[in-house]
Parts: sequence; structure tokens; C-alpha cells
Amino acid sequence: MTEQNYDVVRTNGLVKPDYEAIVVGAGFGGMGAAIELKKLGFDSIKIIERSDGLGGTWHLNTYPGVAVDIPSSTYSYSFEPNPYWSRLYAPGGELKAYAEHVANKYDLRRHMQFNLSVDNSSFDEKNKIWTINLNNGETYTSRILILATGFLSQPKKPNIPGLESFNGKVIHTANWDHEYDLTNKNIAIIGTGATSVQLVPELAKKAKNLDVYQRTAIWVVRKHDFSTPEWVKEAFSRIPLTQKVARSTISGILELGMVTAALRYKQFSFLAKKAQKMGMDNLYSQVKDPKLREQLTPKYDFGCKRPTFSNDYFSTFEKDNVSLITDSIAHIEKDGIVSGNEELRKIDTLVLATGFKMWEKGNFPAFEVYGIDEVELGEHWYNNGYENYDGIAVNGFPNFYNLSSPYGFTGLSYFYSIEAQMKHINRCVTEMKKRDALSFEVTAKAQKKFITQMKKNLKNSIIVQDGACQASNSYYFNGRQTTLIRPTSTYSALKNAESFPLKDYQFS
Repeated sequence: MTEQNYDVVRTNGLVKPDYEAIVVGAGFGGMGAAIELKKLGFDSIKIIERSDGLGGTWHLNTYPGVAVDIPSSTYSYSFEPNPYWSRLYAPGGELKAYAEHVANKYDLRRHMQFNLSVDNSSFDEKNKIWTINLNNGETYTSRILILATGFLSQPKKPNIPGLESFNGKVIHTANWDHEYDLTNKNIAIIGTGATSVQLVPELAKKAKNLDVYQRTAIWVVRKHDFSTPEWVKEAFSRIPLTQKVARSTISGILELGMVTAALRYKQFSFLAKKAQKMGMDNLYSQVKDPKLREQLTPKYDFGCKRPTFSNDYFSTFEKDNVSLITDSIAHIEKDGIVSGNEELRKIDTLVLATGFKMWEKGNFPAFEVYGIDEVELGEHWYNNGYENYDGIAVNGFPNFYNLSSPYGFTGLSYFYSIEAQMKHINRCVTEMKKRDALSFEVTAKAQKKFITQMKKNLKNSIIVQDGACQASNSYYFNGRQTTLIRPTSTYSALKNAESFPLKDYQFS
């Protein structure tokens, strides 16, 4: 940023910002927001990304076996389909390549600045602009601030005594070291979430011994994966309608089996029970040892947390070099892990599949955001409850959208959530430009009405209907029954995003 950017430039007595909009995060959410702004005529856009490349999750997560866990045909922008996915469940590298393609086609690269993170931001009520303080000591200002930092973007290390004393190799799945050779290593992996389900079978192929430390078992349904036939790719490429039909069909099935089953549990509990049976059938077909089956059986119902898909996760535990450890971890020593029964299991490599920060301070949002009257959003949410409007806007924070907010995820492909938010941004910013306004802010009344409806909808969900969910350690919800997932259908979310009452906003 050149020195003259710091000069005060005034229009009608107000400071003119450096940019019309700043987007924090160059993943699919941030790119979607930028595409929508460019469609609205914005060109003065800055996309700030703390890593060294674009793609978000698919740039950072490169561990062995990484892939989408829902069919690839649904995992792309509807307006930019990819007819060339190699498999029904595409590997992570293809998602990264797709992100690069989108950035090139929609001319996003020139707006991006990498290896730069935000320390904090604040809203200037007088000039109606945001000030963004960066980790390099510089400051940017913008009319609109959009946070697209992702739900799962900040790696979480376990709070285990002695972790720092371990003398061997430590790898977090979000920062994989591809130069480290895992062959014939004594490996321990902590965590059995969706990432671990993909990674454990790959580690078992190379490890001399593999210890898998499980706190909470996970529902795993059979993965009907296969290579995409060339004739299908050709049909998708030549006749886009065929891919659109495939996307809609698969999405409808997933909506019924994964979203409706969980969010309308009171009315459709049989769907969750059917899915649960599929998970048990998958377990019983791969594991013959009754004790091992019992250890791998979740103690909560299907739908309490995100399920996953695999054909070889369960069977991996039948291998001679793999051990499932369900005892608690007491502490870690320089050469191994000591469990609650005081047994020391020696290792030379420790893999942390411990996920990401979610409901902790510093994730909603990812850095300090000060709105009207210097209220800090993260602190306010943490102390008073996570209230917002349509899973994206917050009263008291004008010209601001946080794409990774509670009630912001539809529960299906993340791209449906992204496109709903793109529609919301379009509707609001279009009205802002029409009125020649300098700011927009959702009203307190509209926000309260939205939250009241969300909590009412949750009464039908598995989270409220089934107390067993409290044993799931799910990142879907916190202790106050605030959910990451929006308790409505995907169609409803998309429809509301393009038709919400404009009176729900104040334009100045």
C-alpha cells in the first residue's frame, strides 16, 4: 500500500475509503462474494488471504486420502459446473484445481493479496467505513467488509498435558508435511472425525504400527464411489442440462436423507433410523470382532453430528498393525502416550486429527470486529448468544457480512450456502446502490424475528428431540442449542435470500 493511501480524501465531508469492499478469505465463500460484487459493478475490491494460495480448505488440507464427502456434482457453483470430475467423490486436488479455474475465469486474482492476515477491524460511524488493521502494520479502509474465513479454518490442538514435550514428529492434518516419510513409523492419530475416516486407512498402509485414539465414535455409511465414465463427462460437457439434472437429483436425495432426517426428526425419525441402520450394516460387514464393533458403535443417533462415508475405515481396525484406543489420554511423554490406565504406548509420529476451533472465542468471527459503540462481535456473541439475520448479517454492524456465522450452513453442499449468501448480498447491495446510500444495517426487530423462528424450528430437530446428541461432541451446536446448521430446507434458504423484506434493513 503506497503512502498516499493514508492521505485523507474527502467526499462531501466524508473520508473516501481505499476500497469499495474488502473480502477476508480466498476460499469458495470469499470468491463467491467477490463474483457477486463484480456482477453488481464493483471493481475496487481487495481479497485478503492469510495463506499463500487460494482455495481455502482445499488449499490447506492436503493430507493423504483427502476428498469431498458428498458427490462432486453438488460441490461446485451452479453457475460454473465442472463436467470433468474424475470420480463421484472427487479428490482434494481436483477441488483446488477447480478453485484456480474459477479465479481465472472470473478475474479474481488481481484482487487477491496473499500471506496477509487481519489483526482487527472497526466501523467508523461518522464516515460509514471499515478500518482493517493488518498484521504487517498497514491499514486498509473499505465501505463494505465481508468475512469469508470459513467455519473450519483455524486448526485446534488438543489440550493434553505434555504435548509440547514429545520429541517425535507432530503433524496436524490441516498442515500436512509431505516430505516426511511415514513408512514403518510407529504412528498415533488422535481424533476420529471425518478427516480421520479418510486418513486412517492411508496411514495403515505405511505404518509399522498405528494407534487410533477415539473419544467419540462416528457414523460411517458405505461410500458408493466410482470413476466417472468418459461418456458421462462428455454428456455433462456437451449437454449441461444433464449435469444440472444429476445435481438436482443427488441434492434432493441428500436433502431428504441427511438434512430433513435431522432437522425434521420429530416428523421423520424413520429416515434417521434408516440411515443409522445403513451405518450399522456397514460396520457389521467389515468388523467381525464383537468387542471392536461395540467400541466403534456411536452412542448417539444418526444426524447429531456430520456423518461420513467410507468403504475401508472400519475394516482397517481388523489389521494386525492397527489398534483402536478408547481409554482417555492422561498425558504425553517424550516418546509416547500414556492412557488413563497408565499404560505407555511408544510412538515416533503423532498425527493430530483434532479438527478446528468452532464455538471458542476467536472463531466467530476469526478476529476482533468492532461495530457501533465499539461493541466487539466475538465477545458480544460469546456472552449474549449468537444472534444474526439470515446467517450472514448482524444488527449493530453496518456494511458487514460474516459468511461463516451460526445458522449460515444449510447442511447440504456448502455451495448451496454460498449461493444463498451471494443472493442475499446482491439484494441488499443492489438496494443500497439504488438509494445512493453509504451504509446498510439489519434492524434489531428483523434479527430478533429471524432468531425466534430458527429456535422454533429447532424444536423439531434431533438436537432437541433426542437428548443422546449431547454425547456426540458435535460441532453442529453448542450448549445453548445455537446451531451451525440453519434449521430450514435448502430451498427455503435460497428463496429467502432473494426475497427477504427490504424493510428488514436500514439504509443511510
